[in-house]
Amino acid sequence: MRVIAIDGPAGSGKSTVARALAQKLGLDYLDTGAMYRAVTFAALRRGIDPDDGERVARVAEDCELEMDDDGTVRVDGADATIEIRGPEVTRAVSIVAANPGVREQMRRRQRAWAERRGGGVIEGRDIGTVVFPDAELKVYLDARPEVRASRRSKEVSDLSYETVAADLARRDALDQGRAHDPLREAPNAFVVDTSELGVDEIVERVMERLA
Repeated sequence: MRVIAIDGPAGSGKSTVARALAQKLGLDYLDTGAMYRAVTFAALRRGIDPDDGERVARVAEDCELEMDDDGTVRVDGADATIEIRGPEVTRAVSIVAANPGVREQMRRRQRAWAERRGGGVIEGRDIGTVVFPDAELKVYLDARPEVRASRRSKEVSDLSYETVAADLARRDALDQGRAHDPLREAPNAFVVDTSELGVDEIVERVMERLA
């Protein structure tokens, strides 16, 4: 099984780089952040408070999640691709992602996904440290906070740069400070600062490490 693990904070370029790398290597791509968003969406849709850890963990266990190769995300049979990126889910996803029961279920699903496909390029926040510690290559992408905020603000045109920057700072604190599987560099990760780099250059550097 060939797994390339890509971790890093929001706005570091994980999704764009992981997709491009997967295409270059002929591997499938998995956005694990979308999985946590999907569970958050499922909980909210069922009227469950994201702070209700036990009930949310049960949602993570029994909800139907489909991650299509074209980026479509289905939750309990419904296309939730757009909804999981909306403000309601975005505000609640860090709480859900810090839930140890949810993380356990997502690890199980992520490993099963890779087993079925013989590996893949998998991006998230604990892929190289927890989910696939024996990955062929572990990459950690980062960028200066203002660069990450600028990238994100272009993706969410209905929010100001200041709002996006504040949300990113809050998300960083939650991701790095959570008790279970916090965001951090794997000890042997290939670290890339993407602040001044284009996607092609980042992919080229990663490919060189795989050569």
